[in-house]
Amino acid sequence: MQFELDEEQREIRDTVRRFTEQEITPHAGEWDEQNHFPRELFAQLAELGLLGLSAPEEYGGSPLDRLSCALVYEEIAKGDMATAVGLGVHNMVTGMVMRFGNDEQRQRYLPALVQGKLFGAFSLSESGSGSDAASLQCRAQRQDDSYRIDGTKMWVSNGGEADLYLLMARLGEGRGPAGITCFLIEKGTPGFSFGKLERKMGLHASPTRELLFDNCVIPSGQRIGEEGKGFKLALASLDGGRVNVGAISVGVAQAAFDVASKYAREREQFGQPIGAFQGMQFLLADMAMKIEAARLLTYEAAWKMDKGQDAIIAASMAKCFASDMAMEVTTNAVQILGGAGYTREFPVERYMRDIKVAQIFEGTNQVQRMIIGRSILGPLSS
Repeated sequence: MQFELDEEQREIRDTVRRFTEQEITPHAGEWDEQNHFPRELFAQLAELGLLGLSAPEEYGGSPLDRLSCALVYEEIAKGDMATAVGLGVHNMVTGMVMRFGNDEQRQRYLPALVQGKLFGAFSLSESGSGSDAASLQCRAQRQDDSYRIDGTKMWVSNGGEADLYLLMARLGEGRGPAGITCFLIEKGTPGFSFGKLERKMGLHASPTRELLFDNCVIPSGQRIGEEGKGFKLALASLDGGRVNVGAISVGVAQAAFDVASKYAREREQFGQPIGAFQGMQFLLADMAMKIEAARLLTYEAAWKMDKGQDAIIAASMAKCFASDMAMEVTTNAVQILGGAGYTREFPVERYMRDIKVAQIFEGTNQVQRMIIGRSILGPLSS
């Protein structure tokens, strides 16, 4: 087992770290305050090749192994979790077009996605189907050589800002995975509009919108994969998404720890730095241990994916443990800073607000524990 990054991975990490420190970290607080989605930043991310992590070089991409991708998301999340989430969703769409699209769809969309001319969003959840995603009710009806889409989607990251939406809709009646089909829908298509912009606890720089479809007709060539196989395509993207959430959680937790440990060295009370008190040292020690444990768990899940191993359980463990850890670490960082941590003079309150959703999206942590628990116990008779 190799615990050392190779030269290329270190170079990728260091390049993204420098970019984040120069172009993201100084502006993240302002973006959060103003609910500003920095679309202009994604042109710079495209120049670095970070919008093409899931696309081959023939389409202009710069494909990276899963561990290198984890390093990218961890470093960007140190500066701004909202940016890391937007990038992750975009690359998920790019990856699904590459893996499951046909040649015509790849030629049409991949170069534009890689160059940042198109920005992607993924749409699965609805108001009545969150953890039970297979119960979605947004409808698709076949009409000769086209499909009519009717219904709504919720909680769409990059919603409204994205130009290309990967949509899961149901052909026919019923519930469950059968009939769910995957489509690509472009912004501006007649019958496709946007609902409200969600007012969220955190991730203010990451737009989350409702999608509305009313007699939205798209060509059959906009379908990805076979009819009725869309849910399998969605599930195929989840392991990578969960590893990304693990990496993002590690990045946010590390950023909070760095602020808290610096503050503990500089802040004086009772005639000495607060870091001199054993209670503070123990708190920081626990934070450091849990961050490193989550980092290694996340890297291992990425490594398993790179080796072609079954990584379902490893990805669930990484996502669940890392996001729970990051919620704890950011909360403790606020506590270490005391009243200052509760103000917006320091970024730890933003880290705490932002990271909460990591325990919810890409499958709630309760769902992750169900997945892990069933893998431990196997089939059980009644």
